Amino acid sequence: MAASPEQRTGPGPAPSPSSAPGPADEPALEPADAGPRHVRVAVIGSGFAGIGAGVRLRRAGITDFVILERADSVGGTWRDNSYPGCACDVPSHLYSFSFALNPDWPRSFSGQGEIRAYLERVTDTFGLRPHLRLRTEVHEARWEPEQTRWRITTSRGVWTADALVSATGPLSDPQIPDLPGLDGFPGKVFHSSRWDHEHDLTGQRVAVVGTGASAVQIVPSIQPKVGRLTVFQRTPAWVLPKMDREISALERAVHRAVPATTALRRAALFATRELQVDAFVRRPGALKLVQRLAERHLAQQIRDPELRAKLTPNFRIGCKRILLSHSYYPALAAPNTEVVAAGLREVRGSTLVASDGSEHEADVLVFGTGFHVTDMPIAERVFGAQGQSLAQEWKEGMEALRGSTVHGFPNLFFVIGPNTGLGNSSMILMIESQLNYLVDALTTLDSLGATALQPTARAQRHWNQRLQHRMARTVWSTGGCRSWYLDSQGKNTVLWPGSTSAFRRATRRLDLTEYELIKRPGPAPAATAPQEVTA
Repeated sequence: MAASPEQRTGPGPAPSPSSAPGPADEPALEPADAGPRHVRVAVIGSGFAGIGAGVRLRRAGITDFVILERADSVGGTWRDNSYPGCACDVPSHLYSFSFALNPDWPRSFSGQGEIRAYLERVTDTFGLRPHLRLRTEVHEARWEPEQTRWRITTSRGVWTADALVSATGPLSDPQIPDLPGLDGFPGKVFHSSRWDHEHDLTGQRVAVVGTGASAVQIVPSIQPKVGRLTVFQRTPAWVLPKMDREISALERAVHRAVPATTALRRAALFATRELQVDAFVRRPGALKLVQRLAERHLAQQIRDPELRAKLTPNFRIGCKRILLSHSYYPALAAPNTEVVAAGLREVRGSTLVASDGSEHEADVLVFGTGFHVTDMPIAERVFGAQGQSLAQEWKEGMEALRGSTVHGFPNLFFVIGPNTGLGNSSMILMIESQLNYLVDALTTLDSLGATALQPTARAQRHWNQRLQHRMARTVWSTGGCRSWYLDSQGKNTVLWPGSTSAFRRATRRLDLTEYELIKRPGPAPAATAPQEVTA
C-alpha cells in the first residue's frame, strides 16, 4: 500500500482488527461516565504518528498525556489494511523510527503483519500502554478560550488538555463513490481497508474498482483463486518492478551483533531517496529515464498490444504515485482477468455498468478507491477559538504553518498535517521532524510562562504562498494528471515540495516571530484526574 503511515483514528466506526490483536495487558478502560479528566497533552490516534508522539513526549520528560484510539489496538493503517498482499512500498529499514531501529526485518519491503508487530513492540518498549485509551473515539474537540484548554468529548467520557495533537493520518477514512444502485448489489461489498477475511473468494466473480497502490497488491494476490476478475481502471498507473527480496539470516545476525550496520543501511536508503527529490520538485524532465524503464517493464510483461495500450498512462511518470510490482501486469494478462478501461458508473443488481456503457457481472465488489485525504474527517470535529470548525476554516483548502499548526486553533498540533506528504520517501522522516517541532513548542511555552500559542495569520499565509509557488514547478503540477493529491480547487494540499532534509530544517526550532502567545487569564483550573499518566 502507499508508504504513508495512514493512521485509522478519525471519525467513523472503529474497525475490528483482522490480524493479530494487541497484547492482553492493555490498560483498563476508563468508565464511560467518568467526569472530565485533565492532561497536559491529548493525542488522537495510535498509528506511526500517534505512537511516535507518545515516545517523543516521554523522552522529553512529558509524561502527562493520553493517546485516544477509537479501535481496540494500536497500528493505524497497518492494523486496518490487512488485504491480501498488503505491504509497504518503502524499504523496511527506512520505514521505521530512527530511535527504534529493527535489525530483524524479514524482507527489504515488509508486509502488513511485520509492520503492525513492529508498532506493537515500540508501544511496549517505550512504555506507552498506560497512556493508551482504546475504544475511545473522539466526537468533538473544542477550544475553550476562557480556560485556555481543549475540551475533548469522546465515546468514553470527557477529557480536557492544554494541547491537542492530531495524529489521525490522511489515509484513515475510506472513500467509496456514491454510485446509483450500489445499495441493491446482492453480493458482498467492501473497501480494501475493511477486507472481509471470512468471505471466500474462491471461484467467485470479483470486481476490483481502482488501480492504485492497494489494487496493485490485491489484484495479483486474488487473481489465481477467483473464477473471474474484472478490474475497473479509470486511469492507468506507471508501474516499476519491485526489487523485493528476503533479508538473509546472516544479514540480520550482523545487524543484531553490530547495531551500527542497521543505522548505516538506513542512512544509505535515506541518501538514495534524497537524491531523487530534485527530479520530482524542480526538474521533472529528469524522470524521462525512469519513465523509459516503466515502459520497458510494461512491454516485457504485457505482450498483447491492445491490453498494453489500455495500461499505458498518458501523463508523465511521478505525476501520480509510482507503483511497484513484479506481479501486477501478469495478473492483468491472465485468462480469467478483464481490464475495463473505464470507471464504474452504476450498479444494476449484480450487473456493473462502466462509464463506457459496458456491462459486467460480479458476485463481489471490492473498492480500492482511496481515502478522504484533502477533506480530513477529523476537521469536522475540531472547533477553534471563534467556534468555527477546522472544516469551515479549510473550506478553500487545507493550510497550516509548517504543516503543523493552524491560525485560530491554539495549541493544536498536526503530525502528518497539510503539505507534509511525500511522493518518493518514508513518511517516518516527516513524522519525526514534526514531533521535534511539537516538543520544541511545548518546552518553549514552559520557558516563557505562556499557556498556548497559535500561528499568526500572516505567517501562515506567507508559508503557504511560498509553498504553492514551489509546488507549481513540481511533476505533480506539470505532469498532466489529476491525482488524489489535489483538492476540489485543484490545489495540492497533500505533498511537500522539497526534500525531507529541508523539512527537518524548517521544523527544527519554533520561530516565535511566527506566533502569538496566549496566557491563561486566571488561576489554572484544578485537574480532576491523575495529573500524570505514567508507566
